[in-house]
Parts: sequence; structure tokens; C-alpha cells
Amino acid sequence: MAAGGTGGHIFPALAVAEELRGRGKDQERGDSASAGCVIQFLGTGRGLEARLIPAAGFPLRTVRAAGLVGIGGWKQLRNLLVLPRTLVEAAIFLREFQPDVVVGMGGYLAGPVMLEAALRDIPTILIEPNAIPGFTNRALAPLVRVAALGFEETARFYPSKGCVTGHPVRKAFYEVRAKEHAPPYTLLILGGSQGSAAINQCVVESLPLFASQRPPVVFIHQTGERDYNTVRKAYQDRALTGEVHAFIDDVPEAFARADLVLSRSGASSVAELAAAGKASILVPFPAAAEQHQVKNARALERVSAARLILQAELTSGRLVREVQDLLASPERLGKMERAVRGLARPDAAARIADLIEEAVRSR
Repeated sequence: MAAGGTGGHIFPALAVAEELRGRGKDQERGDSASAGCVIQFLGTGRGLEARLIPAAGFPLRTVRAAGLVGIGGWKQLRNLLVLPRTLVEAAIFLREFQPDVVVGMGGYLAGPVMLEAALRDIPTILIEPNAIPGFTNRALAPLVRVAALGFEETARFYPSKGCVTGHPVRKAFYEVRAKEHAPPYTLLILGGSQGSAAINQCVVESLPLFASQRPPVVFIHQTGERDYNTVRKAYQDRALTGEVHAFIDDVPEAFARADLVLSRSGASSVAELAAAGKASILVPFPAAAEQHQVKNARALERVSAARLILQAELTSGRLVREVQDLLASPERLGKMERAVRGLARPDAAARIADLIEEAVRSR
């Protein structure tokens, strides 16, 4: 499994890996319908994968890789010079590990690995969670055997290869129980696995307004490493009740305590909200490829499962109004929770695991 960089690449891959591992345990218990497997992750070692993948109990081997999309000048040239080394290291790994199938999540690491696998005639499965594929996953379309898709509309990019499976989410999100909404209300703030400077700044500017609101709001805030100290100090200066974390390891547990979630709208974030049945205010990342985060957020907004605030319209006043409007109506929160849970695809990881096993059998 080639997955690294951001949580949007790592968490869906872990969901599929856990499904496959569970099937292997079924085999040990005598379930002949399951086929056990050995799972090896490939990552860069610089991103979240260095911590999350070993913590989940899977081996991680690292290779050197660097991105080329969205950068220019000397940095793009420098990263381009890394590409031959990435291809060589990927080829060495594939020769040593001899996988029966290679699964890619997109991103600058998956490209070289999937290319090397295709050249060696190893079955390849691409997981594309977004409505609009990123550059790497579009470039890989002619090479992969199967593309597991999160949205129906994505099938046009993978004619004859696309299989709509839904977005794989870890089982812990489906185990989050509905919360009884009562003061003090808890707002969970997630700017993505690496945090969001725009969301962090807006929340900090909003704190004086929240401090004067009744009933009070309790905050759980994931900031990312860069803004952690600044945000933590802002809560302390205003004596507001807030848990500030650079990164939240157990997001399902935080979901269980939250009445409302303020979040980006990447495919993983949206799928996790649906699985846990959490009402949300979504602020799409404006620089996402082909505005796919806006499309993800509008899909939830259309069925009244979330509120959408474009980043250009995100102000402290607007944020406080939206939060207070929702928290003032537990009935509205409940309707949003039921609507978003209706979008969940609990069998997505299992369907992708089926595709993996079918690829091995066809080989």
C-alpha cells in the first residue's frame, strides 16, 4: 500500500488494511472464505505515516519522494531530481517484497510506485476518494487495473476501470454513538491532519465573541504543529475552556464528545463525519485541486447535512453566528446528524478489500 503525506491518504488506506487484517483473523478461526495476507506500507517517512502506520500495527518502509504539483522555480527542479531515486527505490522494494497487488492512494509517492508495479505487470488498484481526481490519479488512469471510487461522478475519469465503492473509513467512526445535546456545548475544530491557518486564525479572533455567549461553548481544537503555541496561548489569555492539540490521535473519541464540528471538507473528513453522524460547519480548502473540497461540502449542504462557509467569507462574526444558530436548536442538530449518516457507506472498506482479493485471484 503506497500511502503517505496527509491523513487524507493514510486513514483510508488504514481502513482497508484493517479490513484485510480482520479477514486474516477470520481465516485463523477457520473461515475458509477469507484469504489472509501480508500487508506492507510504503511511505516517505516525513509525513504522518511515520507515526500513524506503525501505531496501527503495520510495517512501514520509507523511500525518498517529493511533490511536483503546485510548486515552481528551483524547488520544482530540486524535487524533479529526486524522481529517479524514487523510481529506483520503488523498483528495489517491489523486487524484494514481490507483492501480489499494489494499492495506491494518490499523491506524489503513489505515482512512481504504481508506475513501477504496472511495468512489472503487478495488479494495481487505485483508491480515488474525491469527486475530481488529483493530478497523480488522473495520470495513473491508463495504467491501473481497477479504480475504487468514492463518487459516482468520478467514473468518467476511469472508463471501464472504475468501481464505485464509497470512501473507506475506520470502523471506530461507525461506533460513535449519537450524543444528547445539552449545555455546555462542545465545538470540535479540525483543520485537516496538518491544521488550517485560516481556520485557526478565525477561531482565535472569534474567542472574545464566544466568551460573551451564553450558554458557554467548550472547545476541542486540533491546530497542526505550526499554530499550536499561538492558539493555545489565545485560549489561556481569555480563560476559555479548550483542549488544544497539535494533532488528535483519537478523532472518533473527540467526535463522540462534540455537539458540532468545524472542519475542512476533504473526502476523508466528509466520509468520517458521515460515518459518525456528526453535524458540521465546513470550510473548504480553496486551493484544493479543481475545487473538489467545495464540491464535497456542497454534496452535504444539498441534503441539509452541513453548513458551508467559503474561506473568503469566513469571518469571526459569521462563524459565531453559525455556531450559535445551530447550538441553539438541538432538534436541528439531530436532523443534520440523521441526514449526514444517510450518506455513509459502511461497506466501502470491505468492497475495496474484495477488489484486492479479486485482483490476486485473477493473477
